[in-house]
Amino acid sequence: MSDDFKSFRCQSDFSSPPCYAAEVAPEYFDPLAVDPEQARDVARWRKAERTRLRDARLALSVAERKEIGAALAGYLRQVLQDRFGGAQGKVFSAYWPIKGEPDLRPLMADLHEAGVTVALPLVETKAAPLTFRRWTPETRMVRGDWNIPVPPPDAPVVTPDIALAPLVGWTADGYRLGYGGGYFDRTLAALNPKPSVIGIGIKAAQLATIYPQPHDIPLDLILTETGLHSG
Repeated sequence: MSDDFKSFRCQSDFSSPPCYAAEVAPEYFDPLAVDPEQARDVARWRKAERTRLRDARLALSVAERKEIGAALAGYLRQVLQDRFGGAQGKVFSAYWPIKGEPDLRPLMADLHEAGVTVALPLVETKAAPLTFRRWTPETRMVRGDWNIPVPPPDAPVVTPDIALAPLVGWTADGYRLGYGGGYFDRTLAALNPKPSVIGIGIKAAQLATIYPQPHDIPLDLILTETGLHSG
């Protein structure tokens, strides 16, 4: 267990985003693409961009990351209030920050305390849609695939109404460059009704395009530390 994980308030035992699967499937690309050679070229380009953008994000200072997280939390609170009634009566899926991602864990705890059902995504079957299990500050986590802390098997399975998608990169037309495992896109394709999906990233990670492929699904909203950029 990392020092960062132990140091968070109450050792709250949040989950980690299953799109960490890029570490396992870095060459992921859609096998249904019309032009497999082009799809492989895009996959190679995306892999290089992921590395570049993640390195740039990790180069941010602790103070810069804290400032970005606080700004994003403020914008997200406002979006949830303005568009979703504060998420009351809804299931809100969040994520555990990794590799310098914006840290919204305090907001998760606040939403739980306000009566919102908070969930965390996890991989329970490889190459299949994600499972969402309920999280509370008292949830005792277990180690899942890739040794990532996840809610235990007896945590209730829920279906998100609102889901956060951590962004490695993003475009103005709502496309997400994720970690490359393909889990998030599989999940969005399978969920019916589809949740409202809010991408969470940093302004400097904006791209002109990700060269969308057949499996890519645009997000409903994209938020960075400077505000709303899509939706």
